[in-house]
Amino acid sequence: MAAEDIKDLVVIEKASVQEVFLHRPTLDGILEQIRTKAMSIAPDLSTATSRKSIASVAYNVAKAKTYLDDLAKERVAELKELPKQIDESRKHMRDFLDRLKDEVRQPLTDWEAEQERLAVEKKAAEEAAALALKVETDHEIALLMNREFDRVAEEKRQADLRAQREREAEIARQAEEKARREAEEKAEADRQAAMRRELEAKLAAERAKQERLAAEQRAKDAEARAVREKAEAEERARLAAIKAEEDRIKAAEEAATAERRRQEQEAEAKAAEERRRAADTAHRAKVNREALDDLMATGLTEDQAKAVVCAIVKKQVRHVAIQY
Repeated sequence: MAAEDIKDLVVIEKASVQEVFLHRPTLDGILEQIRTKAMSIAPDLSTATSRKSIASVAYNVAKAKTYLDDLAKERVAELKELPKQIDESRKHMRDFLDRLKDEVRQPLTDWEAEQERLAVEKKAAEEAAALALKVETDHEIALLMNREFDRVAEEKRQADLRAQREREAEIARQAEEKARREAEEKAEADRQAAMRRELEAKLAAERAKQERLAAEQRAKDAEARAVREKAEAEERARLAAIKAEEDRIKAAEEAATAERRRQEQEAEAKAAEERRRAADTAHRAKVNREALDDLMATGLTEDQAKAVVCAIVKKQVRHVAIQY
């Protein structure tokens, strides 16, 4: 057989490469075909043309080896890429569904946080109002006490105010600690749920492959719906935040008004007590002056009359008293 008749000893379609190298009888059949074609030439070493033909056939056999080996290497490289591509698709699927879960639940998460904040603010306001009422009552009672207990009452009022600040700080600390603890518990629960979801995703990988096309369409619809619902939730949250801020400002203004009213009442009570004391002092001075004038009218000197009045005021004269 001439060299040009066996120039291409074998040709394999790329799609059938894997079948050829995994099925040994098929590969052996191809090798036998190459052998048959290569050995079909009748060797004649007496002529240069025959010797050239033998060398050409041997060269074509070497080319066939290189050709088959390259096909096998290319297929192996392609197969090595498959696990990487599958892992990338799995990661894409997990990330997408995690984001979708967070987007779907975000309105509920925002609502729960807002409800907790409102409850904490309401409780703190009620406790502050009750404490303010108690402080005001204690202060009014203190104003009715005599001058000897004024100092003690003021110290008690300062102690009550310090206790109020400490209680309010403790309430705020406990609320912060509770919120932090609940956030940590929620994060741990979310982490455990994520681990369960990942395990379930691994087990469902084969099933997800057949459902991928339908799931992609549902995911697109869900994503569009989530975007719309998120925008609506953000608008509701914005309006709720505005309302909460307005309520907070109103409550702060009412508290400030109540504090001003209490301070005004305290100042009025103190002024009234000072006026009463001043009037009592003036009245006593007037009565003492009249008694002094009467004693001087009996012939006593002013110093003698003053001494008598002082003795009576100090209750040093039995059976005698000045009526104020």
